[in-house]
Amino acid sequence: MIGGETINGRFRAGKPRLHRVVFRHTVPVRCSGVIESARHSQTIDAQELNLISRPALLFALAGFTLLPMVSPASRGQEKDKDAKSAEKEKSTEPAPKEESSVTDHTMKIGGQAIPYKATASMILLKNEKDEPTALIYSTAYIRTETKDNSQRPICFIYNGGPGSASIWLHMGAFGPRRVVTPNAESTPPPPYKLTDNSGTLLDKTDMVFIDPVGTGFSHAVGKAQDKDFWGIDQDVKSLAQFIVTWVNRNNRWNSPKFLIGESYGTFRSAALSNYLQSHDGMYFNGIDLISSVLDLRTLSFLPGDDMSYIFYVPSYAATAWYHKMLQDRPENLNAFVEDARRFAKTEYASALMKGSQLTSSEKADIAKKLSRYTGLSEDYLLKANLRVKLFQFMEELQRARGLTTGRLDARYSGFTYNLLAENAQYDPQSDAVTGAFTAAFNAYLRDELKFNQDKPYHAITEHVGSSWDWKHGSGGFGFPGSPNVQGDLVEAMITNPHLQVEIDNGLYDLATPFFATEYTVDHLGLPEKLQKNIHLQYYDAGHMMYVRDEDLAKLKSNIAAFIDSASKP
Repeated sequence: MIGGETINGRFRAGKPRLHRVVFRHTVPVRCSGVIESARHSQTIDAQELNLISRPALLFALAGFTLLPMVSPASRGQEKDKDAKSAEKEKSTEPAPKEESSVTDHTMKIGGQAIPYKATASMILLKNEKDEPTALIYSTAYIRTETKDNSQRPICFIYNGGPGSASIWLHMGAFGPRRVVTPNAESTPPPPYKLTDNSGTLLDKTDMVFIDPVGTGFSHAVGKAQDKDFWGIDQDVKSLAQFIVTWVNRNNRWNSPKFLIGESYGTFRSAALSNYLQSHDGMYFNGIDLISSVLDLRTLSFLPGDDMSYIFYVPSYAATAWYHKMLQDRPENLNAFVEDARRFAKTEYASALMKGSQLTSSEKADIAKKLSRYTGLSEDYLLKANLRVKLFQFMEELQRARGLTTGRLDARYSGFTYNLLAENAQYDPQSDAVTGAFTAAFNAYLRDELKFNQDKPYHAITEHVGSSWDWKHGSGGFGFPGSPNVQGDLVEAMITNPHLQVEIDNGLYDLATPFFATEYTVDHLGLPEKLQKNIHLQYYDAGHMMYVRDEDLAKLKSNIAAFIDSASKP
C-alpha cells in the first residue's frame, strides 16, 4: 500500500530509528552468532545489542583487541582470495530456469459450468545483452472451451505496496478460489476455508496475476539484484517486459487487454499503460484503478501544504459516522458525506489558507464545525491547529473506548496498548486478514495448483518501500516533487482516445481517500470528451472493498460491465 512502511494489502507502523554502533579496527573479526565477521568495520543495530547478553557482548568486543595483528599485505592477499572464491561460486551457480505447473479445473458461475486451465509459472526476463536478470512468478487462468482466444479479453492484475504480491486481489477478489474472512472483524486462526469465488471475473475475461520482483516467488537472477527493480521506472519496465513476453507466448496480441491494479498498483498502471503504448505499441482497452492514488502529495501531509488535511475530511466523516462517534449523527450517510465534501472545499479550505492570519474566533468556529464532521473534540482540534494527520485520527477517534481505528478499512478496530500514544501503532485491518490470506494461498498453491516451491512465498516484502527509487520524470521548474503519474495517464488517454478508465473507491478507505481521487480526476486537464472516459464507483467498505461480500458482488458487476463495454469495437 501507500505511505510509510505500508505495503499494499499490508501496513506496518513506522519502526523506531535504529542507532548504529560502529566499531573501527584493523583486523579481521571472527565472531559467531549475532556479530558477524568483518574486516574494517563492524556495525551492529542497537536493537541487536539488546539481544546479546552483557557477558557475550563484552566477549565479542574483546575479540577486537585479542586477535593477533594482520599485516596489510596479508589483508590484500585475503581480499583477492575472497574475490576469486566469490567469482568461482558465481560461475558454478546453475543457470536460472523457468518452471511451470499446469492444472485443469471446472467451476460454476451463475449456474454455468466453466472449464479453465491454471498455469503457475516463472518467466525469465533478460536484458539487452541477452543476460538473465529476473524470474517473475504469475498465476494465469484461461477459459478452455473458448474457440478463439483472440476475441476474449485478458486482464493483467497486481497489487501495490510497493512490495506486495498479488494474493490480495487473487484470493480476495477475482481468482476462481477465495479465502473466507469475516466482515470487519479479525479472522480466527487456522484452519482457514477456501471456497469457489462467485466474484471471479473468469466468466468475462482470462486473468494473469503478477508478482513484481522481490515479492511472491519473483526474484533477481544472474548479476542482477532485487533492488535493481525497485523504483517507479524500473518496476514499470520489468512488468512491461513480462506482459509483452506473456502476450507473445500465448498469442494474445489481438485480445482486448486490461490492467487492474490496487493502491500503488493504480499508480503503476498509469505509468505502465503509457510505457507499453509508447515503447511496445501495445494499446489497452481499459484500466481499472482500485483504491487509487496518482499523486502521492495528496496523501503525504507535507509541511506547509494543507491539501491532505482537506482531502481527508469526508473520509474522517464517514468513519466517525460508522463508529457512531458523532453527537448528532444523521441517518443518511451519503448526504452527510456530501455535506462534508462541501465544508472541506469551502469553509475549511478557506480557513487553512489563512494560516497564521486566522483569528481566534474564526479558529474556534471552524473547530466546532470540524468536530461535527470528524467526531473529535473541539479542544483536540484546537490543539492540533485544525490539522489532524491520519495516524493521529486513527488513534484519537476511539481512544475513550481503548480502540485504534483501521487505516486500510476504517470499519475495523483493534485494541490500543498505549492509551497515551499520539499516533496509531498499527493497522487493525491489515492484521485481521493477513494470516488468512497468506496461509490460504500457500496451501492453494501447493494443493491445487501443484506448484511446490521450497522457497517461501513473500506476500509482503517490507523493506521494499524504504529502498524504492521514487524518481519519475521531472518536477516543476526542475525541482523534485512528490511522485506523480497524472501526466502518464493523460498521455496514455490522448494517445489512445478510446482508453476507458474505471476507478473504485471505498468510503471507509483511509489509505487512499476518495475525495483526493476526485480532486485528481477533476484536475487532469483532459478535453471534455476524454474526461467522459473516466468512471467513478463507490463502495460501503475500505481499501480492500472485496472483503465485504456485498461489495465483492458489486465490484464484480461493475468491472464485468466495464470489460464488456470497453471490449466492444
